[in-house]
Amino acid sequence: MGSIAGTGADIAIAIEGGDWPDEPTLDALVKAAARAVEEHLGEDFSGRELSLLFTDDAEIGSLNADWRGKPKPTNVLSFPAAAMPGMDDPPLGDIAFGYETVRREAEEADLTLADHITHLFVHGLLHLLGYDHEVITEAEAMERLEIAVLARLGIADPYAGSEPEPH
Repeated sequence: MGSIAGTGADIAIAIEGGDWPDEPTLDALVKAAARAVEEHLGEDFSGRELSLLFTDDAEIGSLNADWRGKPKPTNVLSFPAAAMPGMDDPPLGDIAFGYETVRREAEEADLTLADHITHLFVHGLLHLLGYDHEVITEAEAMERLEIAVLARLGIADPYAGSEPEPH
């Protein structure tokens, strides 16, 4: 498990399943994406904690069943931290990724695994910051943010050619 400095946040990474890139590669992807989110939103994550779990579809399917009542694998799950009274820098929360689903989606969309991981990290981080996509207006706003943040990183619009969908 490693920690990423320089984004303002204290980001811990755990790789517990799946054939993910090595930790230094994941560190670099996440560090760049966190900076891009901070810059785009004018946020400062200094002193805030974020934990990332890179696992396999079996584990993320179990998490999805336990926390969302959906007994199937998914690409990414976000778990915002509860507000704690008196904390100046509350934790951001946790994000989990399911390897086989992420890999399959990247291949189907003809994306690099790195670009897809970056997109899903940005998506998950926006959830931790309170953004959602339960209704079409929220979905459109969240997608616009994701597209803008990814553009800062030189990553093409992952939604090109599709309509925003609430889910």
